[in-house]
This record gives sequence, C-alpha cells and structure tokens, in this order.
Amino acid sequence: MDKSDPPSPTRMFEQIFDLQREAGEKVMASLMPVEGQGMGGPLADPGDMAEWGANALKMQTMWAEFAASQAKKAFEQQVDTPPDPMKFAGYLQGFQQKMPGAGAQEIQQFWDDAAALWQNVLGQFTGAGEEAPDLPRQDRRFKDDLWRSQPAYALIHQTYLLMAEQMEKAVDRMETADKSRRKQLKFAVRALVEALSPANFAATNPVVLERARETNGASMVKGMEHLLADMKKGQLTHTDPDAFTLGENIATTPGKVVHETPLYQLIQYTPTTDEVLAVPLVIFPPWINRFYILDLNEKKSFIRWAVAQGISVFVVSWKSADETMADVVWDDYIAAQIDAIDHVRSRLDVPHVHTIGYCVAGTTLAATMAILHRRGEEGRVKSCTFFTAQVDFDRAGELLHFIDDSQLANVEAMSGKGYLDGRYMAATFNLLRGTDLIWNYVVNNYLMGEDYPAFDLLHWNGDVTNLPAKWHGAYLRDLYRDNKLVQKDALSAGGTPIDLSLVTTPTYVQAGKEDHIAPAASVWRLREHFSGPLRFILAGSGHIAGVVNPPESGKYQYWTNDDPDVTTLEGFVEGAKEHPGSWWPHWVDWLREQAPAMVKASGKRVPGKGKKDPVIEEAPGRYVMTR
Repeated sequence: MDKSDPPSPTRMFEQIFDLQREAGEKVMASLMPVEGQGMGGPLADPGDMAEWGANALKMQTMWAEFAASQAKKAFEQQVDTPPDPMKFAGYLQGFQQKMPGAGAQEIQQFWDDAAALWQNVLGQFTGAGEEAPDLPRQDRRFKDDLWRSQPAYALIHQTYLLMAEQMEKAVDRMETADKSRRKQLKFAVRALVEALSPANFAATNPVVLERARETNGASMVKGMEHLLADMKKGQLTHTDPDAFTLGENIATTPGKVVHETPLYQLIQYTPTTDEVLAVPLVIFPPWINRFYILDLNEKKSFIRWAVAQGISVFVVSWKSADETMADVVWDDYIAAQIDAIDHVRSRLDVPHVHTIGYCVAGTTLAATMAILHRRGEEGRVKSCTFFTAQVDFDRAGELLHFIDDSQLANVEAMSGKGYLDGRYMAATFNLLRGTDLIWNYVVNNYLMGEDYPAFDLLHWNGDVTNLPAKWHGAYLRDLYRDNKLVQKDALSAGGTPIDLSLVTTPTYVQAGKEDHIAPAASVWRLREHFSGPLRFILAGSGHIAGVVNPPESGKYQYWTNDDPDVTTLEGFVEGAKEHPGSWWPHWVDWLREQAPAMVKASGKRVPGKGKKDPVIEEAPGRYVMTR
C-alpha cells in the first residue's frame, strides 16, 4: 500500500485494542481474590500444558491456512484485512487464567471446546453453499449479518460467547463458605465479561469498521467528540442534551409551588374536573432521582392522569444536595414527609390524605407511618401506596453487591463535601444493566458516531441528583447491610422508635416483575411486616416502565391474586390472574374504595386562584432545576 493511502480502520484500532487488553488485565487482577485465601486455584504449570498448547497451535494453523486461501480474494476486492481471531482468543484466555479456579483442567477445556468450535465454523465457510453459517451461540449484540458473513468476526464473537460461559461457570464452581463474596465476584465477573465483548472494541467490530469506511472516517470523528464531551462532564450521555426543557416539553402538567422548605418544594396541580375526591393525594418520589419521572409528557404522565381521575394531587420535589445539606439525615426526610402531609391537611382543611411513596421515598413512608402509629397520629393518613419500595432488604438484589465495609469506605471517601455526587449513583445503577445502559451507548455513540436520540425517559435518567452524605451512609449501613428497619425498635427518628408491625393503614403495594433495583421478592416482604389490609399487585416490566405504564399505551400487564392464604410471592404468581395493560385503573378503583366522597374543585383546590391564595411559583419549580 502506498504511504499516501489512508490507513486501514482495523490497523488504526489495533493499538487501542492492545491498550484495552492491558487495562482489562489490571482490572481482572484487582477483582480476583489472592491465591491461598480459600478462593481460586493455581494456574497450571507450563510443563503440564502441552495438550492445550497443541490445540492452540492447531487453531492458529487452521486460521493461517484459511486466511492464506482468502488473501488473494481480499486483495482483489480491496477488502480491509480482518483482525486475527487467534489474537482475540489469546486475549480472552489471558483473562481466564486469572479467574479463580482456573487450573489446567479449565484451561484445557476452553481450548478443546474452542478448537471444536473453530473447526465447526471454518468448515461451514469452506463449504460450497452460499447459505449463512449456522453458528452455535446467539446473542443480540451480534445480530448484524457482518458478524456472520466474515469468518474472522464469526470466530471472534463465537469464541467470546464460549469464554463468557466458562468464566461465569468458574464462579459457580468456586468453593467458598462466604455466599455474599461469591455473589459479589459473580457480579464483578459478569460486568467484566460484558466489557470484554468484541462489539465494544472498534478493531473487532465489523459494523463499526464498515461505518468508518462508509463515512470516510467522519463517524470516528463524531464518536470522539461524543467521548470527549462525556469525559468533560464526567457522565455517560444517553440522549440529546438539548432536546428537553423543564416546564416546556417535559414536566408540563399545570400547577403551582404552594410550600417550600430548605429540603423540598410542595407542588399542587390544577384540577381538570369539576369535582374531586375529598381526600387529597400526596406523592413522595425518591430523592435519588427527579420527581418528573411521574410527569414525562402528556401521554406518559401519572400525575396528569391522576388529576384527570378527579384527584387533588400534591407532589414533593426534593432539593438536590449541596454543602448546606451535609448534616441532613433520615430523620429529616421523615420529618419532611410529615410536614408535607400536615401542610396539605391544613391547606385544604381535611383530616387526612392519601399517600404514595416511590422507591426510597416509599421505604421512608413506611417508617413515617410506623412513627405516626407509635405517636397515635395514624389518622392523618387515609391510605398508603408503595411503588417498588423495599422495607426488608434481605433479598434486595444486586445492589447488595455494593454494600460491604470496603464499598462503604469508598462511598464515604467520595463524599468529602458533605454530599455524594449523583453521577456516582448513576454509574452504579448503569452497572446493573451494563450491556443496555453502558456498552450499548459506547458502541452507538463513541464507536459508530451516531447522534443521540431525543428520549424523555433517558433525559430523566441522566438528570442526576446529589445525595446528603450522612443520610446515604446511614441508609446503606442500617438498611441494606444490617436490615434494621424490620427489627422492632432497632431504628428511631425524631426520638420515636420504629416498629413496622404497628402499621394498620390500608395499603396498596406495586412491584415490578423484572425490577433489578427493588426485586419483586424483596418488595413482597412488606406484606410480612404491616398489620392492616394490604393489596399487592405484580406489574410487568421493571423499576421504571413497570410504574410508568399509562392505560393508553396498551403495554405490559399486571397480576392479582385475592387468595388470603397466599404467603409467598411464588404462591402469589402460581395462583395469579393476569390482566392486560396498565394497573393504574386498578389502583384508582382501590383508592376510591377507601374514601369515595367527592367535593367541588373550588377554593384552594385550585392553587393560586385569586389574591387570597398566594403561591411561590409555577410548577415544576426551582428545586428540580438545581444541579
């Protein structure tokens, strides 16, 4: 090739590939336990590796012969020479050697299986037929035909999928009495396996290389621009940052801020019906995210929908933490919930309110209700609804992998200004679904140089909030690690001990079937700690889509089971009745059953109407816009 010719896209990325390999090996070394501490085993002695070494040589020879047979065709068609799959296989095998329990037998098994795999795949390419090869392993990351039409890329991604299986099985075979350590390691290995995907490396992703050729490198330039912009802001971008403006095309339900404290603003929404339920509704969203997940747009807004059902809706908008909130603890959030309840009661001159607590705010609402019952003030709340909220953290899912003494020390170290930067929490949640929420965007936006979509849900997901350090540390220790909320009087707030078994208020509990943040099995356990009437429903999808599922969308489904003798989630599912679509109408019917009386939507039911009802500002307020 003449020196004036443009460089090959594959060759341009091989140096990056090597750097990623070296960095990945360091990551694996830091994740793996130290030899001799009961986890893992010694690597095979080089003298005992003749057989798998022979297999490795056999595979290298197979590829060399095949590559030679294709070289003339590649030259004539001016096709960029694909990467050497043997190099990628060796790269993966280097990680396998650092796995716990990766002895001679495991390494031998990999090379035996890999040799058989290569023979199968290459045999299909050397046949006379024109049909696409029948590859043994399928994965949506490699659905493009380019992964199948070229033998190098077929071998690379099939070898990766083989290694992924073996690396995860290695953790399952690991002998250790520490189950939590095994789960942590399994999570770490899964995250690493996701990162090692050849789809994530430009040099081993034919779709990326094809895009670079088609655009004469422009896609690489745009991808680098995306990468540098994200490095500058310290956060992965999921959507067009300029597509949405609060109050204009997101969080647009009309309302007023009617009350404000240093910790939260209280928004009252303008009624759209002539009559409303006499008992108003107060919604407590989580403060680890912005409240407008419940008000994304007119079609998806739970808030707008609830207003249309004839409900006087109030929503708390929490302030993102800064240095002034360094001393904020759980007591303050519980006190804020009681304050909001009392303000609504006073404003509308009603004896009680309905409440909703979402995620961490639901956990807090459970504690609030226990305190009100202990004080004999439970009459302030007519009913409680919990969206994907946990109180018993024994089965809290993969977030438990981040809760041990070393992780807690790391969190504390990152909270030097009295608050935890919300970008750390965003990264944690993204890791729970690394393929979907990290690597998918790395490939599309960094490697392919694609434009960001205008997606309101992803905009909200990236609109992070900071957390008070003292509250966050205590929450992780007391609830996630020590599970104290379900231990009678083990915790207290405002000088009042917390005993969940005192709660007799009518309760509605919604869990997400595929929730990875608050697993349904964990949410279910609230039934075991409250003492009053409780309705449980299981919604299709997860932590967000399982909640934000308007009836008009026609998506998903939910399950009910009215058998009073059901005591386990498995029993609930076994005898459940499936209902298509949204569970929102089911909930509002239950809410009306608790207090069916209606009143005219007049006076202070309409916020800011007349000079006698001064308000602070228009919804969605200032606090949701603070960063």
